[in-house]
Amino acid sequence: MTSALLVMDVQEAVVARYPDPAYLPRLAEAIAKARAANIPVIYVTVGFRVGGPEIDARNRMFGRLAGSPYAGQPNPIHPAVAPAEADIVVVKRRVSAFAGSDLELVLRARGVREIVLTGIATSGVVLSTLREAADRDYELTVLADACLDNDPEVHRVLTEKVFPAQADVTTTGEWAPR
Repeated sequence: MTSALLVMDVQEAVVARYPDPAYLPRLAEAIAKARAANIPVIYVTVGFRVGGPEIDARNRMFGRLAGSPYAGQPNPIHPAVAPAEADIVVVKRRVSAFAGSDLELVLRARGVREIVLTGIATSGVVLSTLREAADRDYELTVLADACLDNDPEVHRVLTEKVFPAQADVTTTGEWAPR
């Protein structure tokens, strides 16, 4: 089966809002394992055009950026887990990695059937992407320790009770790339 590792929303500004000094080394371990197994690493970032014409002011997550000069400003991926030359970067416009991006096209072109999910936040991009990917019939694995949320209890409930209904949930150390 062809797999891909998604590294979602690990842009510098996002990482800064989720302080956990052990997180980036764990994520770097997952990325290294994927690369060693020749599994594509796909980075998913959130981004908007200058002025944010695709942002509706009613959107609770992004609405404050509508018409803002901050919309469209660079927000690079954290250097501790920066993409390698062969990695792919996909830009999304909403919470799910599929929303407003070409992720589906990239996955299909590479014959990917299993997606391994990592990222910030567990209750945001990971949850939204997991649900949408399950509806698109992908097989899913979540690396629980390579996901991060500001609320540890929400993270625990999602990874222990919600995600297992649609995905295998494991840790970076236990993950055996295939």
